[in-house]
Amino acid sequence: MDSTKGWSDSIPMKTLDAEDRAPLCPRLGPYFADGQRRVDYVLAYHVQKPGDIHRKSPKFGDDNFIRRLRRSLSIRSSRAPLQPEEDPEIAAQDTKRFKREEFEDNLRETGLELETSAECKIPGIAFLKIHAPWNVLCREAEFMKLKMPTNKVYEVKQGSNIVEKIRLFIHKVTSPLHPKVDANKLESVKPLSHTFSREKAHLFDLSDRENFFDSKTRSSIVYEVLKRTKCTRDMYSMGITSLLANGVYTSAYPPHDGEIEGVNAKPNDRKTLYEEWASYSVFYKYQPIGLIRKYFGDKVGLYFAWLGVYTQMLIPAAIVGVIVFLYGCATVDDNIPSMEICDPRNNITMCPLCDRACSYWKLMRACGTARASHLFDNPATVFFSIFMALWAVLFMEHWKRRQMRLNYVWDRTGFGEEEQEEHKDHNRAEYEVRVMQKALRQENSISKDEKVKLTCTDRLPAYLTTMTMMAFMISVTFAIVFGVVLYRITIKTALHVSSYPAARGNVRATVKTTAAIINVIIIIILDEVYGTVARWLTVLEVPKTDKSFEERLIFKTFVLKFVNAFTPIVYLAFFRGRLVGRPGNYLYVVGSYRMEECAHAGCLMELCIQLCITMLGKQLIQNNLFEIGIPKLKKMLHKKNSEMDSKQQEELIKTLPQHERDHFLCPFVGLNPEYMEMIIQFGMVTLFVASFPLAPLFALLNNVIEIRLDAKKFVMELRRPIAGRAKNIGIWYNLLRGLSKVAVIVNAFVIAFTSDFVPRLVYQHMYSPDGTMHGFVNHSLSYFNVSDFEPGTDPYQPMILGHKVKLCRYKDYRDPPWSSTPYDLSKEFWAILAVRLAFVVVFQNVVMLMRDFIDWLIPEIPKDISLKIHKEKVLMVELFMKEEHGRRLARRDSHNHNSCTSPSSSNQSPQQPRSRAVLNTNRS
Repeated sequence: MDSTKGWSDSIPMKTLDAEDRAPLCPRLGPYFADGQRRVDYVLAYHVQKPGDIHRKSPKFGDDNFIRRLRRSLSIRSSRAPLQPEEDPEIAAQDTKRFKREEFEDNLRETGLELETSAECKIPGIAFLKIHAPWNVLCREAEFMKLKMPTNKVYEVKQGSNIVEKIRLFIHKVTSPLHPKVDANKLESVKPLSHTFSREKAHLFDLSDRENFFDSKTRSSIVYEVLKRTKCTRDMYSMGITSLLANGVYTSAYPPHDGEIEGVNAKPNDRKTLYEEWASYSVFYKYQPIGLIRKYFGDKVGLYFAWLGVYTQMLIPAAIVGVIVFLYGCATVDDNIPSMEICDPRNNITMCPLCDRACSYWKLMRACGTARASHLFDNPATVFFSIFMALWAVLFMEHWKRRQMRLNYVWDRTGFGEEEQEEHKDHNRAEYEVRVMQKALRQENSISKDEKVKLTCTDRLPAYLTTMTMMAFMISVTFAIVFGVVLYRITIKTALHVSSYPAARGNVRATVKTTAAIINVIIIIILDEVYGTVARWLTVLEVPKTDKSFEERLIFKTFVLKFVNAFTPIVYLAFFRGRLVGRPGNYLYVVGSYRMEECAHAGCLMELCIQLCITMLGKQLIQNNLFEIGIPKLKKMLHKKNSEMDSKQQEELIKTLPQHERDHFLCPFVGLNPEYMEMIIQFGMVTLFVASFPLAPLFALLNNVIEIRLDAKKFVMELRRPIAGRAKNIGIWYNLLRGLSKVAVIVNAFVIAFTSDFVPRLVYQHMYSPDGTMHGFVNHSLSYFNVSDFEPGTDPYQPMILGHKVKLCRYKDYRDPPWSSTPYDLSKEFWAILAVRLAFVVVFQNVVMLMRDFIDWLIPEIPKDISLKIHKEKVLMVELFMKEEHGRRLARRDSHNHNSCTSPSSSNQSPQQPRSRAVLNTNRS
């Protein structure tokens, strides 16, 4: 039997409407005026008089000839010079209308069916509803190589190994935590999926054509047609993106399935997502990843799956971090160095913290800071740093396995290079415009057959601008951090000379906290600025494809936001307290500003405060309040600018159909901001975790709220995104992997150079007389003769407690003033430096070796998934072999039938070749 002929016979266009009128499943989403054809996509545009522009769909009247004649006449008239009395605004509106008419005619030629809203209640807005009929869906699905389920199903047997049994046991135990959706249940059977083909239509279950292609697939098919369709009214062709950019259409989006709340809200996927995912009352439950992917597409499904895995993996990290913190709390009273600092019998006089205004002070005043520093700077910190380095690689491996499992369930195991090659030639509208402009400039200098494209020379000004602006933005970040340093120095001096005792008693706490808050505010403001600058620079480079545009934008945004978020932290961790000098020979910047010192217990406490305030500030203000407040602020401004009051608008929205109601939602701008937010948080959790073991706990609490906040935003506040196909999270995985490797090096340097772990270790094993930490504080302090102060830098009050100070102490490893080399770096300094460098090398190599071993030990593809994928391939081969065997039997029967009838037609020799031709057609 001829498969092509069978396909056309099985899908008669005359019976399409009859089948549409009797769907097997309940109808979801908006429909055309006839109530039969589903709205798959919506284009909105401005009109001056909404009542004058409504047109009927071609189904109700065939006026294509009149429309084309009118369009040709309008094109001719538009080429004539405008009369002086013609209004430019009216001319612009006419031009946009002509472009819309041409574009819509081209859409009809592709087979799409269009309908303009007959009764639009939104003033000045008209909607073009687009429906893809069955033949268009099948044609485009074959072109896009969509995988669809076949009639063949097979039993999914659960694995019998220990790991699979444990996984099934955990699934049963945690069943109350699973959402009540069908897409999240373990299925015992799974249909074989195959790339859709009209020639192999008999392989697929086409009994319910209304729901064979779900709503997200239908909208993505229409979007592919929209991208290919061009409007050539101007000198260059314009696709849907160019038409949107030029205001011909104001918005384009697929409609949501239906209402969420209300008495008339019928059951639909959107309502289910709202109840089982986007509600804060189900924060403790797992996410319905299958339903999310079914409604929003692969990319959104993978993002929330990754976010769920990341949040789950934060639970053990948060537990261990809390244990490390509690260990510090439990051992603070047994910490000998802090006990020596707090002991009033150790009458140690410290050198002034600033010139002139600051006086000498007793080391006992740093008792509180020393005890607080022990909470984060203790031997357990080293263990926690190693644990977090291994946690990062376990998280990456766990995600790879989870991603592969999702690819199997979503039939994305074969999605890859072939599909990407098929769809990579869709150029961006801006690129096509620039190419056309270049072609017009070089019209006389190039041949017609030569293909014009943008070269590096064409983009050289944009590249130079990008490098200059990136360097300038990074310099601005460094300058602001330096400004905060000057603020700390100035405020510290001012508080020391203050007449208020409370101000003088809390200098360090006040300076640390206010500087950290200022840093957070600046980070939040610059984040918004840098995001805008990165997009502007990427647009300036005119990337060829959307994928190239997205990767360039991600790289620029990541570099700028990473530098912005971590520059203050890097300064506190590695530079503060090391560019100070010594008493009598301090380092000064910008004239008389003396570089700030760390507290006696080190800079780790200040680093911890900065990390804590930065994480809380970014998560509470930037991530959560902005995501809630900005959409509400936009709605308030929209209501304020509207001619109707808020109550009238609410009543109007309730009476609107779904596709018009979606017009009031915010447009979907992509997943890059969501990923970027989590990548920066991942850096906070892993890079400096040695100084702040509570970072995983803060991230966990934030992510529990973030998941539901993002869910509510996607379901209620955003227009439905285009369902993009994907099998992984793309460039974000590479960024995560790079950060996890850099985290090992950073934490090694934090432990070795920022904390006192190495000096304490060296003292205990090399210099301690009894092998304990007794005497460590005295060992870590150097002597300074106050007579060696430079003129004009000694304190106004040379006495403390009625005694004149002759010698003061400062934290450093230098020779005393009575030695032959006064104030030179001592041999203890070089011994500690050597051990610090050795610690960095050993720590880095040992942890990297452990990471690589875990990476090698855990396979990327779970064994049960690998077996199931192999089984699917075997079953698919068997299915095709069975089909080919059936075709051979059919051909043999046909041949035998022709042989039996040949004697009666032996005298008709001229018809023999014709009979063979029919057989050949059948074989094709």
